[in-house]
Amino acid sequence: MLLNKGSIDLVLVPSGLVIMFGYHLFLLYRILRCPHTTVIGYENHNKRAWVERMLQSMPEETGIALQVISSSQTASTNLASLSIALGSLIGTWAGGSTSKTLMAEVVYGDTSQSTASVKYISLLVCFLAAFTCFIHSARYFVHASFLISTLNSDIPVSYVQTAVIRGGNFWSMGLRALYFATALLLWIFGPIPMFACSVFTVAVLHMLDSNSTPLHQFRFGANKAAGIVRRPTARPAPSNVLSNPVFSPPVSYLS
Repeated sequence: MLLNKGSIDLVLVPSGLVIMFGYHLFLLYRILRCPHTTVIGYENHNKRAWVERMLQSMPEETGIALQVISSSQTASTNLASLSIALGSLIGTWAGGSTSKTLMAEVVYGDTSQSTASVKYISLLVCFLAAFTCFIHSARYFVHASFLISTLNSDIPVSYVQTAVIRGGNFWSMGLRALYFATALLLWIFGPIPMFACSVFTVAVLHMLDSNSTPLHQFRFGANKAAGIVRRPTARPAPSNVLSNPVFSPPVSYLS
């Protein structure tokens, strides 16, 4: 039996959300169990090596590390501003008057006032979630800047690595929230565009999130022998870090 315009939302919209959530749950499993197969794990592995090398550099070279972190912090701040601006726009749009007749002519699906409210609230939640993630990302990058700029100290490398990795993880979470917002934005034009966007987004993300490049085991022994190290630091054994280059105890997204 064919579905009518009102009930098609009950089938395609949950199906699209299940596809999006299912893919990201699978991606999270790969990050935790097989980080070397994901781009996030590959990038975090390189970030750990970068932090270690920056802490071994001479004090006058600290500006290079601060510039890199500052660019990431600026990007997080800009995306946070964009997310809250779009959230405000959605709130204004939802509170304003809309032409129900025009929506009924354009949208193939449920055009009732209650469904429209669900659409706007879902969009607003996604943009607010993205805003929160980007703000936390900027927060951890600021903390990493403080740690790196502490010259001639015995700050463990793992402290700075944790701040940089958490900042990158919250950045990734903010982008994922924007991906969900994009799919929900198309729901305003009907459940069919929303479902098609969900499938297309998952297909593209699967290609972009997969990594086939082997993890390079960085070594800085030559620099130490040459006397470049200017900061004696107490560094913990890297056994747990190398086993999973994405998280290091007690790293978590929300701490």
